[in-house]
Amino acid sequence: MYASETTLSARTGVSGFWGQRATLLGTEGRLVEVGTFRASWRSGRIVLEAAGVPQRFFREEERYADPQAEVEPGSGDRRDSGDYLVSTTVLLTRGEAPYLAALRFGTRLPTTDNRIGLERDQTDFFAMIGGSYAPGAVRASGEIGVGLHGTRDPRFEQSDVLTYAFSLQLSEALLQPELSVVGHADGLPDRAIRGNEELAELRLRLRSSGPRWLEIQLARGLTAFSPELGVTISGGVTH
Repeated sequence: MYASETTLSARTGVSGFWGQRATLLGTEGRLVEVGTFRASWRSGRIVLEAAGVPQRFFREEERYADPQAEVEPGSGDRRDSGDYLVSTTVLLTRGEAPYLAALRFGTRLPTTDNRIGLERDQTDFFAMIGGSYAPGAVRASGEIGVGLHGTRDPRFEQSDVLTYAFSLQLSEALLQPELSVVGHADGLPDRAIRGNEELAELRLRLRSSGPRWLEIQLARGLTAFSPELGVTISGGVTH
């Protein structure tokens, strides 16, 4: 949003992920997220953003490990609230420039129930520096920074990761395509903290133009604990 003159932006949708691992459960299956939302408000060089997933549904299909000690036993369908995130972006350059730079920081709130096994119920913090360059119809964007993630492992109460997101977008087409790669890595190939494994996804998005828009996004996991395939359908408004 900091790469445009938009004041308000809101979106909602539904997502499905196949081959999704729930690592605290020790199972793999299909995850559906309903009512996903993201809302942003901009004033000058400041953008405030809130996002979340009100409801998740997980169908266990294959077990690959025993569940974490505090996770409730059982199999079949599980449901839980998803992530809730709040963040602030500070624009560091003039809004009309072909190149933009920004600082973004925020937190993910511990609203999930770790006993169900779909999430950690831990607080995460992140801070990222980002920018974009759009000399014409193509916009190149990127963010990189650090994340401080809470864990369920008493031996390692915090997992420090490198977070990143890079994308190319054709912004002036009737259907605006965007190709991106997003993820985080802890740089520890000899150790994986359960529930805090490295994640990465390649995403392809198609979005209609205009103040009211529809969007479909396909995701392909690039690590063992990322979903094999994801599909998100959403709609939104900008002002």
